[in-house]
Amino acid sequence: LAVMFYIGMQRENPDQLPSVFIGRPAPPLSAGVLPGFAPVTDADLRQGDVVVVNFWASWCPPCRAENPTLMALAQEGVRVIGVNMMDDADNAAGFLASDGNPFSAIAFDPKGKTRLDWGVTAPPETFILRGDGTVAYKFIGPLIGDDYEQRFRPELDKALTEQAKAP
Repeated sequence: LAVMFYIGMQRENPDQLPSVFIGRPAPPLSAGVLPGFAPVTDADLRQGDVVVVNFWASWCPPCRAENPTLMALAQEGVRVIGVNMMDDADNAAGFLASDGNPFSAIAFDPKGKTRLDWGVTAPPETFILRGDGTVAYKFIGPLIGDDYEQRFRPELDKALTEQAKAP
């Protein structure tokens, strides 16, 4: 047991939990549709460009805190897809109406089945997908402050650079 703990502490970032999805195709977004918003299709995850998939809920204070960052990403031209999880449709729509909608498409997962398929424990969690739909990075927590600048943004920039170099 001591050897396992020692090996685990030698990771580059011992606080970060690795995702089993890194480098693998993203699971399908089998969730339903949030009424009044564009639905997500599996083709949206493999459409040739880098995609950010954000799991969120209207009842989640960190999700509210990260919404301006997601809005800025969308304004930069990054395609952001939302997965509203374990939420009420009216509350989710109200949140987007009051705080802004950064999502090009939204999957609605009121029972939380899709979040389990993606290995999401609690919102917010965000994935960066390469253009072929493989998972490049998983970020747990709100996209704000130093965590966003030092952990998430470099990974997003790396994925965007790889995309620009692709034939």
